[in-house]
Amino acid sequence: MVISKWVIDPDHSVGAFSVEHLMVSYVHGQLNGVSGTVHFDPPDMTSVSVELQIGVSSIMTGIQKRDEHLRSQDFFDVETYPVISFKSSKAERTGFSRCKVSGDLTIHNVTKPITIEVTVSGPVKTPFGETCIGITGRTVINREDFRLTWNQTLENSGLMFAKDVQISISLEADLT
Repeated sequence: MVISKWVIDPDHSVGAFSVEHLMVSYVHGQLNGVSGTVHFDPPDMTSVSVELQIGVSSIMTGIQKRDEHLRSQDFFDVETYPVISFKSSKAERTGFSRCKVSGDLTIHNVTKPITIEVTVSGPVKTPFGETCIGITGRTVINREDFRLTWNQTLENSGLMFAKDVQISISLEADLT
């Protein structure tokens, strides 16, 4: 087994989220400031190891006022906690190009274990002569576990925002 180091390409990588809003629809957003490394031997799905950082100030929902609120102390407090990070601890093969990657997610200076359902694509040669892989992943977290607790109660006793947040990540990484 030859574990290769792959560097995440921030221009072709994104973190995305969706959270139920007003108990009737979903708000979607993304974070573009993704960087880090992947260690991986393509024939061995259990060799996947990921370490990544996401700059929280890159958060975008398409609504400037909402983005500013998400960056504020009510939510991410980007001046105090500018980075979300993930460091994997193990990978378990679940299919030909699939695995469950477990590790520690840190948001708002709170670290919790999570598991991400991952699909790896490639490796492929780019038109520029580089070799790259793609990694997509999905998980659900409870935002309150990470001290993201701001909310408002609605007339019907519901909440403005759900606790569960759907997370997806799409990474492109180049062989070094």
